[in-house]
Amino acid sequence: MRRRTFITLLGAAVAWPLPASAQQNRAQEPVRVRRIGILWPYAEADPDSRSCIESLRQALADLGWTEGRNLRIEYRWGAGADDPDRIRRYALELVELAPDVIVAGSGGIAVELKRTTRTMPIVFPTANDPVGTGLVETLTKPGGNATGFTGFESAQTEKLLDLLKQIAPSITRVAIIRNPTRGGGNASFGAIQAAAAPFKIAASAIDLRTIDALERGVAAFAVAPNGGLIVPPAALATTHRGAIINLAASYRLPAIYPLRLFVADGGLMSWGPVTTDLYPRVAGTIDRILKGEKPGDMPVGFPTRFELVVNAKTARALDVPPALLTIADEVIE
Repeated sequence: MRRRTFITLLGAAVAWPLPASAQQNRAQEPVRVRRIGILWPYAEADPDSRSCIESLRQALADLGWTEGRNLRIEYRWGAGADDPDRIRRYALELVELAPDVIVAGSGGIAVELKRTTRTMPIVFPTANDPVGTGLVETLTKPGGNATGFTGFESAQTEKLLDLLKQIAPSITRVAIIRNPTRGGGNASFGAIQAAAAPFKIAASAIDLRTIDALERGVAAFAVAPNGGLIVPPAALATTHRGAIINLAASYRLPAIYPLRLFVADGGLMSWGPVTTDLYPRVAGTIDRILKGEKPGDMPVGFPTRFELVVNAKTARALDVPPALLTIADEVIE
């Protein structure tokens, strides 16, 4: 009996370290690193761009995806909304790196990426008319390899016109500054033109092909009275926002913009999605794709909150009714 007990105890002593050894081996297994490509239309030094990307990185980290541990991000900055050749070159570079997901910084970039790859997942944080531009088959069932968010819908067009009427009741004409080479720009113009009739406003387009063409278009529009400008969301408009804002001020045209950064740079007011809400949702979409979901099965999302931002100095220069400041979500002095 004593001999049998000794052998049993010896066997237990030999077996005891094995689970700990197995745990150590598991701990030493390499962490799988996933890769994300980001193709952005603006320069790395652009403060708003840095803020957007940092918001995305932080949201990914909150979901467990941390650069240097289990995530690697390949950046291509300054693709240039007005440089199609550079967008194509950067799109091809990123696709050749074979990341798990590519984030497209604009609708136009997303379209170019989809031309470059039909299999690699693409996520767009914002895109005008993703159905019309061929990014997705339908908003509820995108199909293909792309999904994301759209920030321009019919209810928003009515709000833009309503705000312009509030600050300048005499307005009877609006010019929509669009990029005619992008389907999203034409879709935005069509939506505003359709919504303008009940407001008794005539809508026309100013094509943003070059700065010279923009200047000529705004000058011609400003010859007649009672006009205002609407700038829908577009990477090209954001790139040239300084010129647009200066022209609106020079001709004393009330203008409404799509993003807060236009107002921070001197534009009168903006009505658009709250960007701090957007990138955590983009990160959530990326997380789901990295965990195995297919972009084609993930419906395109819509903004959940909008904000009105007003530049007080510009409002005073245009003699805008003070009531506008009272309804603003944020006033920039």
